Amino acid sequence: MPARRMSVDEANGAPANGDAAQTPRPERGKATKLVDRVFNQLMERIRAGNYPPDSRLPGEHELASLLGVSRPIVRDALARLREQGIVYARQGAGTFVSAHGSPTTQLAYSPVKTIADIQRCYEFRLTIEPAAAFFAAKRRDDAAIQKIASALADLREATSHQLHRADADFIFHRSVTEAANNHYYTASIDALKAHIAVGMHLHGLSLLGPRQGLEQVFQEHNAIYKAIADGRAEDARDLMQTHLEGSRDRLFEGRVLDLSF
Repeated sequence: MPARRMSVDEANGAPANGDAAQTPRPERGKATKLVDRVFNQLMERIRAGNYPPDSRLPGEHELASLLGVSRPIVRDALARLREQGIVYARQGAGTFVSAHGSPTTQLAYSPVKTIADIQRCYEFRLTIEPAAAFFAAKRRDDAAIQKIASALADLREATSHQLHRADADFIFHRSVTEAANNHYYTASIDALKAHIAVGMHLHGLSLLGPRQGLEQVFQEHNAIYKAIADGRAEDARDLMQTHLEGSRDRLFEGRVLDLSF
């Protein structure tokens, strides 16, 4: 019986039945998650002013390289931004940030006018920041951890000189919300920045003195960082809750105001 001739496909390692080997395709869920991440990252850059209203976004190829994803992922994220009115396309010119759709123009709070407003700010922060820390521990990546660590290092240096840096304190908390990969958290924190700054400044003043308050607060921040870096979501949430409650209580000396009227 004559030997069967080997087909070209078999010679190249394909199955004998002639069916070409299928190149594995990315899972649909993974692609969707990448689109979500790129969408949120672009929203963050627009919100932060990196891409001001009416400015042109980098091209798809540049964004893909910058964000470490494929061009189709970038294209889908841009399409979602256009659907929400955050950006718009100009024929032959590229994609631009919408002045009316920019998140920087959509969220704002009345200024701090009274001590009670500072307490209200803490009350509101307690409803969002512990949750943000929880999700940060679940979703953090190397870049997010490094950003939190950088703010923590600035706090460590200031503490070693018996100083409180409200700017580094705010960056730490904002970096935690960024690590949660949810632009609603970061938009809220940014809208509260001036309000938080008032509370942080007064809290910093309350920490000065012989009671080593600065060191205690640094250790609270450090514990939150470690929980997020280790992926301990429940611990991160509880530690942030305890930290904010402690900050409020230190500022008000344990005597919270009655906000009923």
